[in-house]
Amino acid sequence: MTINRRRFNQLLLLSTAATLLPSVGAYATEATPARGGTLNFIVEPEPPTILALAHTAGGTQKISPKITEGLLTYDFGLTPKPQLATEWSISTDGLTYTFKLRPNVKWHDGKPFTSADVAYSIELLKQVHPRGRGSFANVIAVDTPDALTAVFRLSKPAPYLLKALYAAESPIVPKHVYEGVKIADVPTNPNGSAPIGTGPFIFRQWVRGSHIILERNPDYWDAGKPYLDQIVVRFVPDGAARAAGFETGEFDLGGDNPIPLADLERIKALPNIGIDSRGYETKGDQTQLILNLDNEYLKDVRVRRAIAHAIDLNVILNTVWYGYGHVSPTPISTFLPQYLDATIKPYAFDLKAAEQLLDEAGYKRNGSGIRFALRLTHNSYNEGFKRVAEYLKQNLARIGIDARIDSYDFSTYIQKVYTERAFDLTAEYLGNQFDPTLGVQRIYWSKNFKLGLPFSNASHYQNPEVDRLLEAASVEVDEAKRKQEFNDFQKIVADELPVINLISLENVTVFNKRVRNHTIGAEGVQSNFADVYIKEGEG
Repeated sequence: MTINRRRFNQLLLLSTAATLLPSVGAYATEATPARGGTLNFIVEPEPPTILALAHTAGGTQKISPKITEGLLTYDFGLTPKPQLATEWSISTDGLTYTFKLRPNVKWHDGKPFTSADVAYSIELLKQVHPRGRGSFANVIAVDTPDALTAVFRLSKPAPYLLKALYAAESPIVPKHVYEGVKIADVPTNPNGSAPIGTGPFIFRQWVRGSHIILERNPDYWDAGKPYLDQIVVRFVPDGAARAAGFETGEFDLGGDNPIPLADLERIKALPNIGIDSRGYETKGDQTQLILNLDNEYLKDVRVRRAIAHAIDLNVILNTVWYGYGHVSPTPISTFLPQYLDATIKPYAFDLKAAEQLLDEAGYKRNGSGIRFALRLTHNSYNEGFKRVAEYLKQNLARIGIDARIDSYDFSTYIQKVYTERAFDLTAEYLGNQFDPTLGVQRIYWSKNFKLGLPFSNASHYQNPEVDRLLEAASVEVDEAKRKQEFNDFQKIVADELPVINLISLENVTVFNKRVRNHTIGAEGVQSNFADVYIKEGEG
């Protein structure tokens, strides 16, 4: 495949999205959405937990908001809209955020939702959420002057904070469920597997390896919603089976490229299938190769640079991801251009340069042609990561590195990489979110190395200047200065290579055309689905 194929696919995605806009708009103007029905929602892989309190797994972020909501939601332009908060204001110095909360909201167990729940949730997020430790680092207190007012007090400005309050990112959880639980036990609390929330759907059942059932909340605060009776979250690990399910009408909806990209052209040509590339404005998907700097070989930057020289990013883009994305040599996704340093170029694909660097580092080939061995694993969130690992194994062998692929189910993968650290290289996913402080800082910030914390600083990278730049950018309100700080950061990590950045991914949602209002804002299929309905007789 060629770059032209990639460009063709990009244009095809854009044209597809454009043709969808009128029909989506028409759906929204129907006076009376249909009530009832079951939505068969594909989520893959099966997440380790349902609640997005201590995990940022993609599956978790899709399921959690249906049950447990956030203070705000966002339109496609990332303008905040009310959810559990009805109005908000920010002081002129940027140090006080005041939220008025929605009255008469009840948790699924019947207890009232109050500002005490908000204050408690923010404190939990600061301590157990992979990004929350950065997002809310400057929040020193949440005052609760009354049951329906929450006042965030900040030590320093947080220019990204108002965009960090959606349900998939910062869920508000019931204080009465978690109060008294040790922080270390929060990630494994039973509420993670059977959450109590305020959302439009109530958790009913989780059959591991098969499905989750969510049922309509009859007491939801938004009267008359949700329209669906039930959501069945389906876990189908085989990509071909997922594609076949959409083809036959067994599955209704799935996000984040739910079918193999090799099948997408065929499936989207079917009359009952629609494709939408919107609803990913909060994500900025990036793929990376994370290097464990505690490994004796990978401590040497020459070895890390040699590995970078052994990777042809255009091959990964066009053969692994079928052209759906862009080469992205920095951690800031090409889909977040405001802070991207476009002057940074990828390491050239140059096997001779790689060999020379390894020789200089003192790692000569032995009689079998091997220099050393590394453990190579991959996130199982998307089948593409396994293909990335297979490509890397082949190319590393060409420069004398014996890479052994260890493949795990998603829960085991999280344990192996982020708790046991039983890896040397991993093909990983990084959600940039909508701001580098939230999405990128956690991977490079030395203070975010914490065993057991998923999607944190897995490389165990430590650089005081990088810490300084990231911390400065997190509070800088001057956009020009903030961009410069992020640019300086990108240059350092491109040189030191604790992580080799690969591809910024394009994503699509696949849906049966009978499903309406599945993508009405920036959260896409990570929204609460209160507005989703099924129009029978179509699709």
